[in-house]
Formats: sequence, structure tokens, C-alpha cells
Amino acid sequence: MKIRLSSSGIHIFNRLTGLNILLDELKVPSTFWAKVPRQVSIALTNICDLDCPFCFAPKNNAMLNYDLVIKWINELDNNGCLGIGFGGGEPTLHPRIIELCRYAAKCTNLAVTLTTHAHGLNEKMVAALSGHIHFIRVSMDGVGATYTSLRNKSFDTFLHCLQQAKDIAPLGINFLVNARTIPDLELAVALATDVGASEFLLLPEQPANGNDGIDSETINRLHSWVSGYNGRILLSVSELGSGNLPTCDPCVNEKGLDAYAHIDATGILKRSSFDSEGIVIGNSSIVETINQFRN
Repeated sequence: MKIRLSSSGIHIFNRLTGLNILLDELKVPSTFWAKVPRQVSIALTNICDLDCPFCFAPKNNAMLNYDLVIKWINELDNNGCLGIGFGGGEPTLHPRIIELCRYAAKCTNLAVTLTTHAHGLNEKMVAALSGHIHFIRVSMDGVGATYTSLRNKSFDTFLHCLQQAKDIAPLGINFLVNARTIPDLELAVALATDVGASEFLLLPEQPANGNDGIDSETINRLHSWVSGYNGRILLSVSELGSGNLPTCDPCVNEKGLDAYAHIDATGILKRSSFDSEGIVIGNSSIVETINQFRN
């Protein structure tokens, strides 16, 4: 169990079971609040072997140094962060991805999440990552022909990769929502339920790399669908895309950098992965860099 003190109260978290307990009736003096966000995503590399039209990641070969990442996750762990999410680009293309996950799982108390397109998974990598990741998120943008047209990968191959991902850790599905993918939403949730996913994350497309993002008509369709949803699998939504959707946020006092931050593949700390600006961490600590942001 890990304990985080914040403006929301005392947060108790078990990374193995995903259990969260918030004692919000207990008021914690501000001098004891965690100095870093509750969750931090880290883009290990911008390299990806796919070329999806909606991708927000810069198209360059940036890749984070192993020793720097180790330094950062130790600092996050020691200052109240509950979890890190390795992403990209495609994180399985980082040459030391297995070592990073193993270190974070064995040498820190952080929950380790991996977000991947899953096509790089094979038996050797599955065996090496199993037990060293607490939750794996797999991107599935559309079903069948929609997926194939967007990802230029066989959907049948993807389904095989999805089964491999299940052997690593509890599974979540990331589903980008735009005009091309929303017709597949019902089928996608049904498939996620059938494969035993425990979460279905809705990602309304954000403006990036010249794309306009999700349009107003599709937003209205999404809101209508969510309002009528009665499926078994847990729905969640990105903060940037939540809009007027009915969400539950128990940590209401933790907003912005108290809740989340992103480190891109060039070592820049940002408020989100879609931000165009941030602060280079460099030789500074993450706590110092966050304080720069706040000031």
C-alpha cells in the first residue's frame, strides 16, 4: 500500500489490486502535501513503426536516456506520485523498456502502466514484462476495416496481439473517438468486454499536427452514447476530452499539476501530452521544474 497526502485528504493505493481508498474527511496541512502529480506519463520515445493520421507525437527520433528516467521515477516515487505511465511513440521500441519496467516494479512503489499498439509484443517480451507491469493499455481505434484503414495493420493480427497483452497484466482499451471511429464504438466495447478488459478509455480526438480534432456533431453523438450506456465494462475518459460528460472525480481538489503531468521524449515537462510548451527538466529535479511551472 502507498499513502499520498494531498489537498484531497489521505489517499491509500494498492498497485497490485488497483484499490484506492480516499480519507477525504481528514484535512492534511499544506506543508505535507505531495510535491509531485498523482500520475505522470513518460514518452520514452517518439519512434513508432505505424503512421496513424491522428497521432499527436512529434515525428522525430527522440528517445529518453535510461539513467535519466530512473532518476525521475525515483524522485516521483519519493515525493508522493502513485503511478507512472510509459508511452511514446511506441514504448516497446525503446531498447531498455524491459529494464525500465522491471526497475520501476521492483525498486519503487509506483504503479507501472504501459500504453502500446501491441504489435511489437512477442512471446519473449510478454514473458519478460509479465509481473513488472501493473496495467497495460492497448490502443484500438475502430474495429475491423476501420482499424485496418487507420493503422495499416490487419485487425485479425491485432486481436492476436490483444490476447498476448492480456498475459502481461490487467488490460484496458484506449479508443480514440472521432467521426471515423464513433460508428464502431458499440462493437469495440463488446469486443473489449469479451476479451476481459477491465476499462474502456474514451479519447475524444484533440487538435494536433494540423488535425482539427473531434467535431461538434461527433461530440454530441458521444455524449448521447455515454448517457445511454449500460454495459459491464468501466468507462473512463481523458480529462481534456471529458467536456460535459458525467464523470466521477473523488480527488476534486487536485487539479492541473497536482493530478497529472507529462514528460515528453526530449525531457520536457508539460501539463499534458498535447501541450506545445513546457519546461526542460535538464539537471533540475522534477520538483524544482514543477515549482517553476506553478510560479
